[in-house]
Amino acid sequence: MKAIFIKLMFVTSAVLAFMGCNDNMGETDNRLASVSTLLEPADGKSVVLEPSASASVYFEWQTPSVEETGTALYQIAFDKADGDFSQPVYVMYSNNNGFGNYVSVTHKQLNQIAGKVGIKPSDTGTFKWTVLSSKGLQSMKAGVENKITVTRLAGFEDVPIDVYVTGEASEGGADLAKAHKMKAISGGEFEVYTKLTAGKPFYFTDAKTGTPREFYTVDGMVKENGTATVAKDGIYRITLDFNTGACTYTLVNKVSFYFCPDGESLFELPYAGYGVFQAKETVTFKEESWGKDERYKFRMTIQENGGADAEKEVEWGTLNQTDARPTASSPESYYYLQLFTEVSQWDNKWKLMGDFDGVPATYTLYLTADQPYTHTIVK
Repeated sequence: MKAIFIKLMFVTSAVLAFMGCNDNMGETDNRLASVSTLLEPADGKSVVLEPSASASVYFEWQTPSVEETGTALYQIAFDKADGDFSQPVYVMYSNNNGFGNYVSVTHKQLNQIAGKVGIKPSDTGTFKWTVLSSKGLQSMKAGVENKITVTRLAGFEDVPIDVYVTGEASEGGADLAKAHKMKAISGGEFEVYTKLTAGKPFYFTDAKTGTPREFYTVDGMVKENGTATVAKDGIYRITLDFNTGACTYTLVNKVSFYFCPDGESLFELPYAGYGVFQAKETVTFKEESWGKDERYKFRMTIQENGGADAEKEVEWGTLNQTDARPTASSPESYYYLQLFTEVSQWDNKWKLMGDFDGVPATYTLYLTADQPYTHTIVK
């Protein structure tokens, strides 16, 4: 007991000595200094914005000395060319959750900012950026501001909420009531898996009744009031981005059931219409030394650029990663789909229920607008 008491006295003395040498322990560090130098982009830089999702502009600034001011959080702020940043039009944290002195801003984000300051689509205009330093409730604007000039993308000021494919070449033909609804991916961005007939006209609308707005595509861009055609009959994945005015067409040549144990596709799922692929088949589990293997996913063979590129495979696997075999009471989310551009034998797979071994079943892939992308397997 005496030895324990002596040890406690020693520890207590050490702690008190340490506290005596650190007068500021427990006190809040309120030191804060403003950024004084903006490094990138240079003041007055001009950027022609591109619709590519990977296109970005790198912003960087010189931070004050940590030894002199402590650690702060940083935000990059944008405002009109004559603004004073009292109410910036757009603010975002730097990298590393605000602790970094740099951030990459995508062209799509810059396009949105340009719209907020009043620059029209396809026009060129200028706005300002600076850096805000903060610590606790304190905030301080940088002592410098830089201007940046951008040429906006050819997007739309009034972005539609819903979009449909219609026209003679479409699945619903010229009957607007049968137009194929596109899936809203995010604000102003839509996609659809749909069948088109070569040489016949089709277009897009923002409603299935009345006199809706009409859109068409040409040279990779979305325009108003016109029609488009495709050169080849087929199933297409069409994407429209009304924020940037960009569009893509991908030809879908095949959808198949991929059986992981065999490392190959067992059968195709023909297109059934309006974004649905379906087949009735029998799958026999593979006998292994440790039991039966029932893992599966789906492969899709595509040609990008409207069928101009070489064929390649992508795969539809599980959105909610799991290694468990499903039961009759498994949630619908077990079957939700996610598209992967890199294919593999074992990743992103599901498992068939045990009583589907060697039993005929209907396999259905739903790439439709009003529900999560999903699939069902029904005996």
